[in-house]
Amino acid sequence: MIVINSMKKFLIITTINKKTRAIKQFSNLLTDWQIILIGDKKSKKIEDTENIIFLSLEDQEKLDFEIIKYLPSNHYARKNIGYLYAIKSGADIIYDTDDDNIPYDDWAFPEFETTSDCITSDQKFINIYKHYTKENIWPRGYPLDEVTKIQEIFTKQSRRVKIGAWQGLADIEPDVDAVYRLTVNKKIKFNNQTPSVLDRGIYCPFNSQNTLWRREVFSLLYLPSTVSFRFTDILRGYIAQRLFWENDYLLGFTKATVFQNRNNHNIMKDFEDEIPVYMQTKKLIEILDKSILTTDPLHNLRVVYKLLDKENIVTKKETEMIRAWTNDLNRTLIHHQ
Repeated sequence: MIVINSMKKFLIITTINKKTRAIKQFSNLLTDWQIILIGDKKSKKIEDTENIIFLSLEDQEKLDFEIIKYLPSNHYARKNIGYLYAIKSGADIIYDTDDDNIPYDDWAFPEFETTSDCITSDQKFINIYKHYTKENIWPRGYPLDEVTKIQEIFTKQSRRVKIGAWQGLADIEPDVDAVYRLTVNKKIKFNNQTPSVLDRGIYCPFNSQNTLWRREVFSLLYLPSTVSFRFTDILRGYIAQRLFWENDYLLGFTKATVFQNRNNHNIMKDFEDEIPVYMQTKKLIEILDKSILTTDPLHNLRVVYKLLDKENIVTKKETEMIRAWTNDLNRTLIHHQ
C-alpha cells in the first residue's frame, strides 16, 4: 500500500449538505489528510476543524485563481477550485470523492508504482465491473452498445506498471448509469479481487467518486463545465486515460474501499443528463485516438478540448477555461516542482 506518512495529502469533496456521515468518517479515519469541502449556492455552512476546510462561494471568490470567473455556480466542476487549492498547498496526492461515499475502516490504495495484473486486449472497451462480480452491471459512461458484448478477448499479465490514477470501486450503490437503475437497479457487493490495470489502447470509464491521483498528473484533474453534471467526470476520465499513455502512466482499478449511501436523485433527470454520454462516448474515443499529442499534458489538454469544441461535445467557453486552468497551474503546480 502507498507509503504516504511524509506526503501532503488532500481529499476534495463538493457538498451542499450538512456534515454527512461520509465526511465525518473520512475526517476521523484520515487524520493526517487535509479535507477540502467545496460549497455552492445551496450549501449549508460547515465549521472548519483540524483537518477540514470549508470553502463557501464567498471564500472561493477571494482565491487568486483565474478559472473562478468562468466556473458556473451549482455545477460539480467547481471541484476544480478544490484541486487548485490543494495543488497550491503543495499536495503530493489528491483523493477525489463525494459526500455520500463512506470509507471502510481498512480504506487504502495500492502503490502508484507496483507489480500488478495488466489487462491486454484487442477490444477497445473493458467493463471492469465484470472482473469484480458476475452480476449484470456496467459503470456509468460505458458505451451502451458494448454492454452485452462478451469479453473474452483479453489476457492478464503481471508486470511492473506506473499508475496515473487508481479508481476504487464502491459497494452497495456503485457508480452506474440511469439505464441500469431504471432496468436492473440491484445493490452490489463487489468481490475482493486483486487490482487490475488497463494497458494502453483500452478504455473503461472512471469517475470522481473514489479516485486517487498522483502528483505528476494533477493537470489532468480538470473537470469540464459546459457538459452536464452526469458527463463531466466521465469526459474527464476518458481524456485522462488517453493522456496518461503519453507519459507511460496507466489507469488502475482496485477493490471497493467505500460503500455508497446514495444521496437522493431524480433518476429520469439523471437519464436526461446522461443522453450526451450515451450518444457521444464513441465519438469522443475516436477523437482521442486520432489526436496528435506530446509529453506535455497541458498542451495535450488544449489540443483535445479544441477538437471537442470543433465536434460540439463542449462549447467554446471550455477552451477559455482550459486556458485559465493552464495559467493557474503555471502559477501553482510548477512552483512546487
